[in-house]
Amino acid sequence: MKETTREELRLTADVLVAGGGPAGAWAAVKAAEAGASVVLADKGYCGSSGATAAAGTGVWYVPPREDLREEAMAAREGLGGHLADRGWMARVLDQTWENMHEVAAISRYPFPVDASGEQVRRGLQGPEYMRRMRVRAKRAGVLVLDHSPVLELLVTGDGTVAGAAGHRRQEGRPFRVRAGAVVLATGGCAFLSRALGCDVDTGDGYLMAAEAGAAMSGMEFSNAYAIAPAFTSVTKTAYYSFATFYHADGTVLEGAGSRRGRSVIGRTLLAEGTVLCRLDRAGEEQRRAMRLGQPNFFLPFDRLGIDPFTEMFPVTLLAEGTVRGTGGIRLTGADCATGVPGLYAAGDAATRELICGGFTGGGSHNAAWAMSSGTWAGRGAAAFARSLGAAAHARPARPVGGAGLRPTGRTWAPGGHREVVAAVQAEVLPYDKNQLRDGAVLAPALDSLHGTWRRLREALSGAGGEAVRAREAAAMAATARWMYTAALARQETRGMHKRLDHPRQVDPAWRRRLVTGGLDETWSVPEPGPATSARTPLEVTA
Repeated sequence: MKETTREELRLTADVLVAGGGPAGAWAAVKAAEAGASVVLADKGYCGSSGATAAAGTGVWYVPPREDLREEAMAAREGLGGHLADRGWMARVLDQTWENMHEVAAISRYPFPVDASGEQVRRGLQGPEYMRRMRVRAKRAGVLVLDHSPVLELLVTGDGTVAGAAGHRRQEGRPFRVRAGAVVLATGGCAFLSRALGCDVDTGDGYLMAAEAGAAMSGMEFSNAYAIAPAFTSVTKTAYYSFATFYHADGTVLEGAGSRRGRSVIGRTLLAEGTVLCRLDRAGEEQRRAMRLGQPNFFLPFDRLGIDPFTEMFPVTLLAEGTVRGTGGIRLTGADCATGVPGLYAAGDAATRELICGGFTGGGSHNAAWAMSSGTWAGRGAAAFARSLGAAAHARPARPVGGAGLRPTGRTWAPGGHREVVAAVQAEVLPYDKNQLRDGAVLAPALDSLHGTWRRLREALSGAGGEAVRAREAAAMAATARWMYTAALARQETRGMHKRLDHPRQVDPAWRRRLVTGGLDETWSVPEPGPATSARTPLEVTA
């Protein structure tokens, strides 16, 4: 499988998985179990990088009883603006049930037990879960490349994806993998907001997919902001369902909350600069369970001598973009195909509208989606690679990366990526631009982002590690432009996309998913038919 030159590491595999979070790990395992040779390339260290590995997470794990499954699916539909698909939701619930059994039986994850001795499988401790997934992948024969961000895809003359190229950070040299198929499990985009575990999530997979010809879906549902103490980056928003929020003078901030009411927090932070919080609605039993379930949530408080259950503390909102939003690469098949031959997407890199509609699934739905979509993408990629036969690695292929790698004109001085990142963050991080949306604000923000894109497309590049940073900056700019293009196109309030200038969700014609794409020119159009729970996964419009 391995051929090394002095300048470049060259590999061949049936399947290349880009990204080493839960979706990437499951994709690698399932592709290997299907008989494929697999290379997994992670930007960080597979098993410890990313949002899941940094904390605990709930899991959308529902017993296979018709009444419980119906309740679980119905609870999401209205919240997500009726854009989810019952067929995909049912598939995810089935696959998650199966995969969680594997986590227990094969990975021997130490689930807690209830009073009857039954395992409680509604959550996972990220560090332990991902450590075991790395072990399982390696035991399955997966070659893991740590600290090896993928920078661009390789594509044949007929548009089929045939591998990818990237950079080995610790060795300081490039690498190239010729593969029968590629799974993008590179995560979402949090715009380097410092949200816990999210700084590896810069939209890299979106840009690579678009360069190969794929489109995005649900990018307007990407204005997720997580509540965090002002003195830390820990974003476990679920715990704030037990909180009361206050003005700086100690009076209750009416309407503020975690599931609903984050916009109230944003408005108050803009107007007053301070919002205080206390987890005073949690009882003694809940407090013990919270400390046991998410110990890292309490570490900053304990170090500062703050009891969050009895004392007020300041909070802020950190942008999580498409990490907790639902936008991502559009899927065109039940195997998580993207419409580009040989290219598959999973986890936060793929749209989660299919199970969440237009409202964040938080950790639990995202965790279920990661393991389910990873499973399907890995199997789909293995089947595609197998269909190519022995000629898979002999196909002529060229790299298709553009922005940040191959400028069209002059070249910026080293470090130019910082200027791009600052320009993008200035448009997507402020609450009054992204969270509290208004067409009169979105339009000039998008114009500014278009200008940033034109400048970076002409001049931004780098070598080695600088190329990684330049590519991240370009991916963030591309992601932001797709977000605001879709946000302007959806002239209503639906799900987490709230337009101050269109505050009501009234027009049934908008009950459609928006498909968005383009590089130098962005576009956004509705899918041909309305989203409906009657559709099945195999009826996804190509």
